[in-house]
Amino acid sequence: MSTQRLRNEDYHDYSSTDVSPEESPSEGLNNFSSQGSYQRFGESNSTTWFQTLIHLLKGNIGTGLLGLPLAVKNAGILMGPLSLLVIGLVAVHCMGILVKCAHHFCRRLNKPFVDYGDTVMYGLESSPSSWLRNHAHWGRHIVDFFLIVTQLGFCCVYFVFLADNFKQVIEAANGTTNNCHNNETVILTPTMDSRLYMLSFLPFLVLLVFVRNLRALSLFSLLANITMLVSLVMLYQFIVQNIPDPSRLPLVAPWKTYPLFFGTAIFAFEGIGMVLPLENKMKDPQKFPIILYVGMAIITALYISLGCLGYLQFGANIQGSITLNLPNCWLYQSVKLLYSIGIFFTYALQFYVPAEIIIPFFVSRVPEHWQLVVDLFVRTMLVCVTCILAILIPRLDLVISLVGSVSSSALALIIPPLLEITTYYSEGMSPLTIAKDALISILGFVGFVVGTYEALYELIQPSSAPIFINSPSAFV
Repeated sequence: MSTQRLRNEDYHDYSSTDVSPEESPSEGLNNFSSQGSYQRFGESNSTTWFQTLIHLLKGNIGTGLLGLPLAVKNAGILMGPLSLLVIGLVAVHCMGILVKCAHHFCRRLNKPFVDYGDTVMYGLESSPSSWLRNHAHWGRHIVDFFLIVTQLGFCCVYFVFLADNFKQVIEAANGTTNNCHNNETVILTPTMDSRLYMLSFLPFLVLLVFVRNLRALSLFSLLANITMLVSLVMLYQFIVQNIPDPSRLPLVAPWKTYPLFFGTAIFAFEGIGMVLPLENKMKDPQKFPIILYVGMAIITALYISLGCLGYLQFGANIQGSITLNLPNCWLYQSVKLLYSIGIFFTYALQFYVPAEIIIPFFVSRVPEHWQLVVDLFVRTMLVCVTCILAILIPRLDLVISLVGSVSSSALALIIPPLLEITTYYSEGMSPLTIAKDALISILGFVGFVVGTYEALYELIQPSSAPIFINSPSAFV
């Protein structure tokens, strides 16, 4: 899941690559960056390999990371980490496919860059099917649709996350102590429903998204990164201590909960939208494949370690966000508040993508003196929509799984392999490559259907009530 998937420049520039490589389309992921010349704009603003790695890392750290311990519970203590590893490998492979296809069309069409939507559109134009060629423009519309659904879905998750964490901190305030080591269950003082907390955040988030300049948001982004980093360090410091006996935990969970694992996992790994802009901004884009491999290896290790350690520490009591399981002492209550502050400011960054797709459609249809009013009105309505959807689905684990299954699976798993087939089929592809791409897309589609069904079914007919125990260990 991404907190930074945007370029720090113009409108509609959130998924582009300023490269024009000289590479063979049939070469694999190792060769998807060019050894030839690159066309660039704004070279002085280019990033170093280390800055690109940092952007890649922080772009994949968000609420999805905190939901992985529950995801491991839904898969099993053995099946969970193995599945996360496989999904991570497939996700980075699909990222490589997207960059390779984007480079192919930059070279063939002599363009400085193409974004995700353009790449899919040009891929359909290259298809041997005349029907796909005649409807190629729908490729861009489909990508834009899933980008909007994904990003607004992230915003819905943020509403639920903020409400749950602030509600728990406030309700436990009277019982919060400075002692973080006693195994005490604090009796919470009821305040108000979590939905009312969401409504309380609504006006503040509306004001936040009125900041329309991405450069102005960079300060908020820096603040979010610092608070979330400090929170993660403190979180790891807690979960590695006094891990209970894991023998009671199932190696493989019931198959019925596995689709919920898939939705949460793909929600966390859906960083494909940030790949092209990151490579575009690199000073030395030939190094991007190495950065991608190293960065995604670190991210996968982080996901697996937090997912496993969190589940081992809290067992069956694990909640939709691991922060909700932390003990009620001021040190770990501050972790919830710090991470919530980071998520609050990240809302504006995630909101930027759908805003830049939707708002120009309305602004272009009104007189110039009404454009600012319409812009702010549409922003307000979009934030209200995310708040309403969060109120309708107030369970954090189900929101994450639903967003991951519906939209993240399409962008990260289904579309890239099909794009490779439509792009290179006319130029000749091995049957093995076609079979591999078809298998990834089919598995992604199965996860999309089954994961969506299970999340909706659990929402309508929950198998068990959400757990609201707040204790420092799984087996107190």
